[in-house]
Amino acid sequence: MNTDAPIPARLITIPLSHFCEKARWALDRINFPYHEEPHAPLFHRLATQRKDPGTVPVMLAGRNRLVDSTEILMHADDALGGGLLYPREAAHRCEVAALEEWFDTELGPHTRRWAYQHLLPQRQLLRELWSRDAPRIEARLLAVIAPLAVRLVASGYRISPASAQRSLGRIQEVFRQVDDKLRDGRRFLAAERFTAADLTFAALAAPVLLPTQCRAVQPALETVPPAMRGEILRFRDTEAGRFALRMFAEERSPRPSDLH
Repeated sequence: MNTDAPIPARLITIPLSHFCEKARWALDRINFPYHEEPHAPLFHRLATQRKDPGTVPVMLAGRNRLVDSTEILMHADDALGGGLLYPREAAHRCEVAALEEWFDTELGPHTRRWAYQHLLPQRQLLRELWSRDAPRIEARLLAVIAPLAVRLVASGYRISPASAQRSLGRIQEVFRQVDDKLRDGRRFLAAERFTAADLTFAALAAPVLLPTQCRAVQPALETVPPAMRGEILRFRDTEAGRFALRMFAEERSPRPSDLH
C-alpha cells in the first residue's frame, strides 16, 4: 500500500456554477488530486464555514482553505511545481494574471446575471438544473425551498431586466476586445500556450455559449427561451466565441477516473 499518495482535496461546488467549472477544469487539467462535493444552491452553505464569503468554489487542501477560484488555481499550480497554468517567465505571468482578473470581474458576474435573468422564470427547468448532480436529499428538498432560492438569487445577484441588459453590454465588450486580441492569428491569449487566461475566459463565457464539453450543469440549447437562444447563437458566431468553444473541445482534459 502506498502511504505517500496525496490525500485528495475537497472541492465544494454548485454544479451549475461557471466559477466552479473554472476550478474543476484547472484541477482536472493538471491532475491535481481532489474530490468534488456538489450541492444545490443554499445547501452549499451547510458545507462551508460562517467566515467564508458564501460563494463557491471552496477548496480544502490540507490546512489550506481556499475560497476563490483564482486562489484554487494558483495553489494547485504551485503545489505541483508551478508553470502549468501560469508561465514562469515574469512578463507572461503578469499578462496571464491580468487577463484572468479581467475575466473574473468583467465577464463571469455578467454572464451569470444575464443567464439567470432568462432562466429564473423557467421554474421547472431551473429546479432540474439546480438538482442535477446534487445529493438526493437536497434535490428532494429543493422543490420546497425553490421559491426562496429564486428570490435570494435574484436579490443577491441584483437581477432585473435592466441589470441583465447592462450585463449583456459588458459581455459584448469583453468579447469585442478578445476578438481584437485574436485578429493576429494567435492560438492562445498569452504566452503562446494554454494558460489560466484561456481557461478562465472559456469557463466564464460558458453561460453564453453552452459548450457541450463543459462539465458545469447547463441547459440544452433547445430548452432555453428563444431570446436567450438567439443571443447564444450570436456569441458563438464571434471570434471570441469560436475560440472559447475550441478551448473546450481541444483543452478540456478528462477528469481522473480514480478520483471521480
